[in-house]
Amino acid sequence: MVTIRADEISNIIRERIEQYNREVKIVNTGTVLQVGDGIARIHGLDEVMAGELVEFEEGTIGIALNLESNNVGVVLMGDGLMIQEGSSVKATGKIAQIPVSEAYLGRVINALAKPIDGRGEISASESRLIESPAPGVSVAGDGLAAIPS
Repeated sequence: MVTIRADEISNIIRERIEQYNREVKIVNTGTVLQVGDGIARIHGLDEVMAGELVEFEEGTIGIALNLESNNVGVVLMGDGLMIQEGSSVKATGKIAQIPVSEAYLGRVINALAKPIDGRGEISASESRLIESPAPGVSVAGDGLAAIPS
């Protein structure tokens, strides 16, 4: 017969308590009320920010633009053909931004800055908010426009 010693049990419990990782993740979720013509109306995204990216359960990404008291209007960044009323949506906590670099010059990309020209991924170390002011243009004395860098 196996004997159980109290100190062994105490040590096992103590080790488990020390290794316990109490990580709580709060997710802002909502439900699709209506979808059509590239727009979805979402109920329940109470903490979403204007311009924030949201992800539908089937993988489509959208941008929350129209924040109303009882629903959120989201512009779909894909065809959204699989999105149905009652589908789940979660906020990502990220404001819509795109990567920027010289490597994008001459490339063909989609609305989410993913390459669609078959020439591979594009590396970029910086990003820029989609809703940001455009760089200024100054006109020199000779009438030629110059964009300051």
